[in-house]
Amino acid sequence: MVSSSKCGDARSVSSLRRLLVPALIIGLSIPETRAISLEVPPRISEDDLLQKWGGYNVRNLRRKEPEDPDRPVPLVITNKCDSTIWPGIATQSGKGPGVGGFELAQGKSKELWVGSEWQGRIWGRTNCTVKDDSCTCKTGDCFGKLDCEFSGSTPATLAEFTLAGGLHKEQTFYDISLVDGYNLPMGIVYIPAKNTTFIPPNLTNCACIASPSWIYAHANTGTYYTNSSYPVPLENRVDNEDARRWCPWKYLAFPPTKPGDGVYPYPDDQIHRPEFSPCNSACAAYGTDKECCVGKYHDPDICKPSDYSKAAKAMCPDAYSFAFDDQSSTFIIPKGGGWEIIMCPKGRSTNILRQLGDEMNELADSGGLSQVAQKRLKNVTYIISDKSIANNVFPSIITMGSAVLATGLWLLL
Repeated sequence: MVSSSKCGDARSVSSLRRLLVPALIIGLSIPETRAISLEVPPRISEDDLLQKWGGYNVRNLRRKEPEDPDRPVPLVITNKCDSTIWPGIATQSGKGPGVGGFELAQGKSKELWVGSEWQGRIWGRTNCTVKDDSCTCKTGDCFGKLDCEFSGSTPATLAEFTLAGGLHKEQTFYDISLVDGYNLPMGIVYIPAKNTTFIPPNLTNCACIASPSWIYAHANTGTYYTNSSYPVPLENRVDNEDARRWCPWKYLAFPPTKPGDGVYPYPDDQIHRPEFSPCNSACAAYGTDKECCVGKYHDPDICKPSDYSKAAKAMCPDAYSFAFDDQSSTFIIPKGGGWEIIMCPKGRSTNILRQLGDEMNELADSGGLSQVAQKRLKNVTYIISDKSIANNVFPSIITMGSAVLATGLWLLL
């Protein structure tokens, strides 16, 4: 994704793994060509490959006719905050919306359009002073410009999209990211296309709410971002008081002044924090290779979640919290459809990838959902049942195996 910092760089490399690793595996697995050999290898049947690779649905992964990369995809940005915000948009590749930022009044929405292969990010800027083309903001500022040309400054909650991902660009990858810190609650609502109306909204519509006064009462499921037929699993432990204190003091972007100018001891947790209290990530706060998972630390076995990452994940289970948080943060669905990005939704953070991981894996693997899965997604008892993280295989790993298989078939057929 687009980045303006070490944390963004590490996150970008992490995102690219989903696209590059399958190709690398394929490249490394092709034997060296020998000019002296005229032997033609025997044709491998699809059934043999299916058995070898564990029954992945190869038919759904075969290459399709290329789509027009400029085919318009709706991108709606809605402001449910209690004041005006200034959304920022950064395009990494593909046809962007033609604008990098604008003013959006409370309760208003703006409909934009991007190309079907767009890759980029969206965030909300706050407390901005605007004069002509200049726009200086307290959070999310992009070099003082109203129309952003680059990504915004930290801290900022991000919505990130790769609309045409996977081996044949037939999947969409998206997430809510707190890798660059947190400034506003955010939700992503999927707008189905004709080919994706079968996907229930409790698999696609995610939210991160970590601001006091925006969190509703404890609940295991809800219909804030979906409908009564498909209740969405929710984070069910935190409350508004937790939201007021979750950010470790050292990461507060604008810490309140300690009484007495720090002359006498005063425990941090006893200082009242304002309703709007943005939080830097560990990477944004310190910028070290270790905290940003770059250099020799760009290894999931070496770079581990910080105290910030753990606190952020407790508030927003479906959000990225550091560079190697792919396993519980990436949504993968068939390509097609549009998106609404909601700034400041009220309700509770979603917990989709943990609670409905099997169904997400099935969707990422085959591009479809069985009738059994569709039925389970309506069953509240199943939705809230205890799920072991060990059973929730990282969706893109399954997709990776399928992608390698699909490429193997194209090389052989």
